[in-house]
Amino acid sequence: MVEPVPSEGAPGTFTFAAVVRRAQELAAAPYQPDRPPLPDYLSNLDYDHYRDIRFNRDQSIWKTEGLPFQMHLFPRGFLHLDRVTINIVEDGATHPILFRHDLFDYGKNQVPDEMPEDLGFAGFRLHYPLNRDTVFDEVIVFLGASYFRAVAKDLNYGITARGLAIDTGLPTREEFPVFREFWVFKPTPDAVDITVFALLDSESVTGAYSFVIRPGMEAVIDVKARVFMRKPVQKIGIAPLTSMFFHGETTDRFIDDFRPEVHDSDGLLVINGTGERIWRPLVNPVGLRVSDFVAENPRAFGLFQRDRDFGHYEDLEAHYQNRPSAIVEPLGDWGRGMIELVEIPSTAERYDNIVAYWIPERAPTAGDELKFEYRLRFGRDLEAGLLGGRTLATRIGAAGTDILDSHQRKFVVDFVGPTLAQLAPETQVEGVVTSTTGELSKPVVQWNPHIQGWRLFFELKPDGNRPADLRAFLRHGDDVLSETWSFRWVRE
Repeated sequence: MVEPVPSEGAPGTFTFAAVVRRAQELAAAPYQPDRPPLPDYLSNLDYDHYRDIRFNRDQSIWKTEGLPFQMHLFPRGFLHLDRVTINIVEDGATHPILFRHDLFDYGKNQVPDEMPEDLGFAGFRLHYPLNRDTVFDEVIVFLGASYFRAVAKDLNYGITARGLAIDTGLPTREEFPVFREFWVFKPTPDAVDITVFALLDSESVTGAYSFVIRPGMEAVIDVKARVFMRKPVQKIGIAPLTSMFFHGETTDRFIDDFRPEVHDSDGLLVINGTGERIWRPLVNPVGLRVSDFVAENPRAFGLFQRDRDFGHYEDLEAHYQNRPSAIVEPLGDWGRGMIELVEIPSTAERYDNIVAYWIPERAPTAGDELKFEYRLRFGRDLEAGLLGGRTLATRIGAAGTDILDSHQRKFVVDFVGPTLAQLAPETQVEGVVTSTTGELSKPVVQWNPHIQGWRLFFELKPDGNRPADLRAFLRHGDDVLSETWSFRWVRE
């Protein structure tokens, strides 16, 4: 059971209400980005030169005080042009952090010894002894627009969250709101969590955000947001998640890569208001793909990396098998709406081409206020304890046996889970498969001893070039044994 987020964040004189007032005031005025010109030695940096600037660990905030959290800062430069104000909240009072030359090691970059104090920062990251008591590991980073990402114990960075998504996946320009100011609450000596407030701003919206961050086996972030509309937008995405899928087992076209799979996430999980679990394997499409899952008061949605087998990636540098999954668990009723998945064609693994978020049924207009709260979890196995069957793998190829027919498609779906593993191999497990177009063969289900699960396979004879929306699940008699596998097949 998910517990509610505290209504006012951290205690003290400075409260979340103060950030809400700031957001309301901003919303009543025209948008003015905080983007003063940078000196040439920062504005002309390319990716490699910007990466060569590193925070001086000797200057880590709270390092000398022996607190359980430390903070590092990021300089402006390269693509990070917005000035982000970062404040520390201590004993109810706020204190802005001023830029200092000695906060950074500039590597091979040539910079003057004296630099303006009002340069500001691009963002920050928090450190905590996550894996070893004597080492402060990165646990969360806020950098660029309203992006932030967290990591759990023994995992690497991967999937990213955002404060808000606006007009994503439309022919028009996408708008990227910015966290323009942060307030980081100084932790107590025995703290296991840390609170951050943030002020969001863009052409169309402003917002006040509260993050209560708890590192550990899972990184748990309780989020509370109040968003104020400056003007209407075509689409507003709540609690967006952004990830990368370059190629994988669902890719049924040739990718000239020695690695079998390359992705940060391999599927979207949706748990709708009725409790139905839907799994949508991800693809890297030839053309833009937008899929909607209607749900009233959704229980959860997330982008998952279920495949943890190194042999499926064979990448000694990226370690994709160690990328975290992330799930959004709404707190309270979000009402009617839909979870939208956007899959963008990508030519390289450096591009985040997958986005998922919640869209309310009624589009907000100018002057509207939106309130929402949710728990965001990053971790290795966010479904630990789940007894029912879940999709482990989806494979697609030409239909047929000894003579293959590439004009028809064969789908092979593996399901695993404790309940499925307990069934005797001779159990009559049935596959229920439907499609919106085309003709389906009779589905076949077999015990798969290699995964202690069950394999479903069927063939689709497409109706010309018409897309087919497929759904499948396993059952035994009247008992549903698995989540619903959902896939949109498009001839490419």
